[in-house]
Amino acid sequence: MIKVAPSILAGDFSRMGETVQACDNAGADWIHVDVMDGQFVPPITFGHQMVEAIRPYTDLPLDVHLMVEQPEKQIAFFQQAGADCLSVHVEASAHLHRTVAAIKEAGMKAGIVLNPGTPAYAAEPVLADVDYVLQMTVNPGFGGQSFIPGALANIKKLRAMIDERQLPVDIQVDGGINPTTAQQCVQAGATILVAGSAVFKEADLAKAIAQIRGQ
Repeated sequence: MIKVAPSILAGDFSRMGETVQACDNAGADWIHVDVMDGQFVPPITFGHQMVEAIRPYTDLPLDVHLMVEQPEKQIAFFQQAGADCLSVHVEASAHLHRTVAAIKEAGMKAGIVLNPGTPAYAAEPVLADVDYVLQMTVNPGFGGQSFIPGALANIKKLRAMIDERQLPVDIQVDGGINPTTAQQCVQAGATILVAGSAVFKEADLAKAIAQIRGQ
């Protein structure tokens, strides 16, 4: 089943608990939390305190995407805050195997992230060790960007590698996802769709989520 993970980066920061609860009630599968440190990407968003603050508002998996330098230093903070899934950029982690292992040892699902300009084969060394691969379909750092069609080729390559090895690994996509681009990603092999603006610009969150899912 295709999962939809609304990105709270596009939500109302002044009432984030209610926003998360509304996404839960509207049929979201995961809640996506974009963490930026002002180093790996220019903006600064929020940290483990946000995860801790929204945890009481939903039982859905909290999916944390670390856009930070030295992500291995953040694992314990997010585990203690209540995160369920933690993904790190292959471009940011000097010791990727060790970082992935540490995430799983902390009891969370482990994901790795590929920028649009990073080839799919960069995921291969740890593909059997992760729970999901997040393919960025925009350059990370800012919400509301346009979808990069060239990223579809990476999704197809990831799907081929996963299927060839018969691995239970999801492919998540994030960036410029709307009902049209979502279906393009699903056709290419994606199974988890992160959407921000396309969900929160609509008054009816349930309708928006269903449309992203292709229903």
